[in-house]
Amino acid sequence: MTTAHPIVCCIRYVIDPFQAEAFEAYSRNWLEIIPACGGDLIGYFMPHEGTNTIAHALIGFDSLAAYEAYRGRLKADPAGAANFRMAREQKFILSEERTFLRQVTR
Repeated sequence: MTTAHPIVCCIRYVIDPFQAEAFEAYSRNWLEIIPACGGDLIGYFMPHEGTNTIAHALIGFDSLAAYEAYRGRLKADPAGAANFRMAREQKFILSEERTFLRQVTR
């Protein structure tokens, strides 16, 4: 179980439902990359029932400054750059939005 963080970045993806396996591979690639760059990967979540085009990722941080430092490390990371490139080339992510949440209950 992950530890609670003051800030959680929630990424909402609109994905191509015909390329769900490609998005799953993309998600699994982050398992090592995100922690190595300073994020606490809470998880990636795929559609199961209902809407088949929405997926989410939750990543914990100690502060917005920690998130900004992580983004810099992520962009410079060769494995991270390769994963971003794969997503661009295969076009399985149609759009994404980031929301920063704070936990109020457990």
